[in-house]
Amino acid sequence: MLRFTDEQIVFQEVPGEVSLAFTIAGCQLGCKGCHSSYSWRSDLGCLLTPEYFSHRIQRYKDLISCVLFLGGEWQSETLLSLLSLARKAGLHTCLYTGLDDVNLDLKQQLTYLKTGRWLAELGGLNSANTNQIFTDLRTGQCLNHLFIHP
Repeated sequence: MLRFTDEQIVFQEVPGEVSLAFTIAGCQLGCKGCHSSYSWRSDLGCLLTPEYFSHRIQRYKDLISCVLFLGGEWQSETLLSLLSLARKAGLHTCLYTGLDDVNLDLKQQLTYLKTGRWLAELGGLNSANTNQIFTDLRTGQCLNHLFIHP
């Protein structure tokens, strides 16, 4: 079962979307300089059950257009069930992962995917030098340019 340490409505993580974002506990990558290192512990946070998730989607249905998971790919079956609930509710879906790729089953339930470890010397999506890639999986287009402000 997935656990989450944070739940927020966010505006900048997925361009053009208002997202209900869950920071998932238990990340095993441990990227140096991670802004959410407290979430690495898998025993922290609250359970993200399908019932709780569905309730949150219903509560915010008129405010959000997307559900964002910051992690969770290490429990892909559980994540898939939540992604399916979001899609059935008519929402876009996004996953932020530090991996270079995720399995095809996850990709088929995602609208957007951010890949790549956090490397402080390269910066995040708002850096022209980043190793991270934000992709619209419907078109295959890299959307990194939407994060860089002149």
